[in-house]
Amino acid sequence: MVGIITYGAYIPRYRIKTEEIARVWGGANGAEIAAGLGVKEKSVPDLDEDTITMSVEAARYALARRDIPRDAIGGAIYVGSESHPYAVKPSSATVGEAIGATPVMTAADFEFACKAGTAGIQTCMGMVKSGMIQYGCAIGADTAQGAPGDALEYTASAGGAAIFIGEDNPIAEINHTCSFTTDTPDFWRREGQTYPSHGGRFSGDPAYFKHVQGAARLMLEQMGTEPSDYDYAIFHQQCKVPPRKVSGMLGFTKEQIGPPGLAVPTLGNTYSGAVPVGISATLDVAKPGERIFVTSYGSGAGSDAFDITVTDAIESDVFNRSAAPTVKELLADGKYLDYALYAKHKGKIVMQ
Repeated sequence: MVGIITYGAYIPRYRIKTEEIARVWGGANGAEIAAGLGVKEKSVPDLDEDTITMSVEAARYALARRDIPRDAIGGAIYVGSESHPYAVKPSSATVGEAIGATPVMTAADFEFACKAGTAGIQTCMGMVKSGMIQYGCAIGADTAQGAPGDALEYTASAGGAAIFIGEDNPIAEINHTCSFTTDTPDFWRREGQTYPSHGGRFSGDPAYFKHVQGAARLMLEQMGTEPSDYDYAIFHQQCKVPPRKVSGMLGFTKEQIGPPGLAVPTLGNTYSGAVPVGISATLDVAKPGERIFVTSYGSGAGSDAFDITVTDAIESDVFNRSAAPTVKELLADGKYLDYALYAKHKGKIVMQ
């Protein structure tokens, strides 16, 4: 059975509280927006951090947890992001070189808004199942963009996770995956534009809710399962409200989608990293036999769903969870910035 061999997450140390953003831009109205989103603070990349550096750190943490031969980890490396440092030059090739996975058989950068990371997982699954590769590495990471004063600025954060896929005694078997996609332009950024545009309320319905429900219901139908069959449920989390709302629509409970998988209140929206980080946070505490339901979302628009069962290997000698920091530990190690320093870190203020 193809599954997750190891995983690792990375979250920058710096943070900004949403009330600080509201103080600068919104006053009372900004405070109301921040409260409505359910996000108290978000991560901020350091001056020398980007999608590549975060991907490297996440992959190194994954490899610290499991000893995989370096000549076997380069079967496929995919980095999903909407904030690749280069418009033309692959992030994935640099990541492969940095983690010693050379020569890499195949490497590519994925883009599908916030679900590019889960698209990478599906691609690795197919290549492993076909026998083309032994292991594949799928990474979802972003330094998410939000224009100054825009509602996105309250949630757009930074972080990501690396998920290694293989058949060799996986710590979590991926029982099935399926997707649901349509041409729904709820969120976009044209070439050369610094910040994305969005359809406001349109982004919720018919975008997020239609596609998440579409993929989730397809998964339940194809697997013949009910929400009660799962111990955890992870949905894309642009803020606190949508995943809670869609889980209720589907019949999942607050307990199933609560911590650890729902990290957005103290992390923000890491875009392509959101669901991979949620998977990582859940695997940080999951026990053998527990079942995880996952549905990502990417604007434009589409969702990928996964049915995952944790195996005994997660507590065996082949895997060491404590060899890398958990998502909870990464979130606890924060250093707070005021808006001026935050704007400098995010490149909103350019130093000459």
